[in-house]
Amino acid sequence: MSLKSFRPLTPALRTTVLADFSEITKHTPEEVLIEPKKRTGGRNSYGRLTSRHRGGGHKKMYRIIDWKRKRTEPAKVIGIEYDPNRTARIALIEYSDKERAYIIAPKGLEVGATLQAGPKAPPEIGNSLPLRDIPLGLPLHNIELIQGRGAQLVRTAGGAATVMGIDGDYAQIRLPSGEIRKVHANCRATIGQVGHVQHENASMGKAGRARWMGRRPHVRGMVMNPIDHPMGGGQGKSKGGGGRQHPVSPWGQLAKGLKTRAKYKPSNKFIVERRKKK
Repeated sequence: MSLKSFRPLTPALRTTVLADFSEITKHTPEEVLIEPKKRTGGRNSYGRLTSRHRGGGHKKMYRIIDWKRKRTEPAKVIGIEYDPNRTARIALIEYSDKERAYIIAPKGLEVGATLQAGPKAPPEIGNSLPLRDIPLGLPLHNIELIQGRGAQLVRTAGGAATVMGIDGDYAQIRLPSGEIRKVHANCRATIGQVGHVQHENASMGKAGRARWMGRRPHVRGMVMNPIDHPMGGGQGKSKGGGGRQHPVSPWGQLAKGLKTRAKYKPSNKFIVERRKKK
């Protein structure tokens, strides 16, 4: 896939950079593999706003992804599709009995390729294997945290992890964040880097495209009044406290530097090395 830019005929087009969708081969989703997706507008079950700046946007149907890859017989890739619910592309695969399923499309996967899952599958792009059967150094995605639960790690566009080594019943995996984590060696992962690698280089170009995606305007606290936000008020940019006020939420919680992870979280024992600090 590649990106396309536009002639600067309008101020919006001047900075717009979008995907060209050249890798898409199938434009209508499978009816049996989609289901309605209810939008909450950022509200919880009580109707209270818990996630700000969400609402509106185009209607979407959810594509049912096969995260577990339980079937071990070969399947053929019959199409690459766009998924409005995720940054990655999805691939439609078909088994010999005509059953179809969606999977995350890794980089380099093409229509007509044959995929397989299970311990006996060769370590090739798109195949799902237990971590203990994957050669060291290969890029991975769709990694299970708990055996049989299905893929939970490394699912976004361009993501790739690496097996650093096998130590007893656990594999040490370097995640895209730089964190090295122990995962049980019987957990499955899929070979290859997640496709649509250039997604991070795209630019929407205008606020309207964000609204199409259901993202509402995000107003900075500094431009609000003191009654509306802890950082509001002041003549111009406020310089109180020996410098600009530290970024906080409207309820006063620090936005930068405050550690929110539980100090004695049980999964700490599986983290070999923390992610790299910026």
